[in-house]
Amino acid sequence: MDADPTIETRYDDAGQRQLLRDATLLADRVALAIETDRPDFAREYAEWTAAVYRRLRTPMDDLVRLCEGLRSALPSVLTPGELTLADPPIDAAIAAYRWHRRIAGDARKKNAFLQFLYKGG
Repeated sequence: MDADPTIETRYDDAGQRQLLRDATLLADRVALAIETDRPDFAREYAEWTAAVYRRLRTPMDDLVRLCEGLRSALPSVLTPGELTLADPPIDAAIAAYRWHRRIAGDARKKNAFLQFLYKGG
């Protein structure tokens, strides 16, 4: 939330709590991926939550920022050797959210010029 202060204005208290709860669950998935050396656990979690957040009209960019926030918080709890193991699961989750971002209907801010061209004036 420090990286994007507009999150606090776009989400009510319940929405912010849900984002933070999912950040905790994503951290658990990253820990499981580090433990088993399988980054698929974080990617699968991202796939599962992307559908829910699309229904709630949450931009996938917010979830990518959530992953980056998790990455920036990890040095306080992981050793430098473990940090290198945390990057592949987080990158896999970010890749999944970015893939879902490209699907039509994402709640991100649209390019006004491209919207004008698609609508035909």
